[in-house]
Amino acid sequence: MASIALDKTDRKILAILQNDGRLSNQEVAERVNLSPSPCLRRIRRLEEAGVIRQYVALLAPEKIGLGLLAYVNVRLGRNSDAAMATAPSGARSPRSDFAESVAHWPEVAACYAMTGEMDYLLRVHVEDMEHFSRFMMETLLRHPAVLDAKSSFALQRIKDTTALPLR
Repeated sequence: MASIALDKTDRKILAILQNDGRLSNQEVAERVNLSPSPCLRRIRRLEEAGVIRQYVALLAPEKIGLGLLAYVNVRLGRNSDAAMATAPSGARSPRSDFAESVAHWPEVAACYAMTGEMDYLLRVHVEDMEHFSRFMMETLLRHPAVLDAKSSFALQRIKDTTALPLR
């Protein structure tokens, strides 16, 4: 994916918006020493280029009853990949079926395709161990493409940011 050229002012705007996306254009403009019109043009350009992909409210999971955070490594069955080689054209692969299924599981906050032994890494937010057990037994492990899953639980939050480093 191609990146766009960002100057010092663009980076300042991005840093400000990463810290507080609710600021008005006027407030951002004042903080970067621009008038509102050029500041708004820069922000629109960053949005249109996909640098700014969305604005969100970040929730505290524990405050809404999601006190358990798990990371789950998932391995898909290799035999299902081999079966796809003989499947009729147009048939869906186990990987695409899995990815489509994950998109509909509310407990999964993030899913990444990975290198190494496991195929996917899931970040899972649940109420408690009972909820996690239900998710694993009734949802994840029942998916036909899933061969294995290994879980780790977060004991303490040391750093949790959505801000990306800006040069």
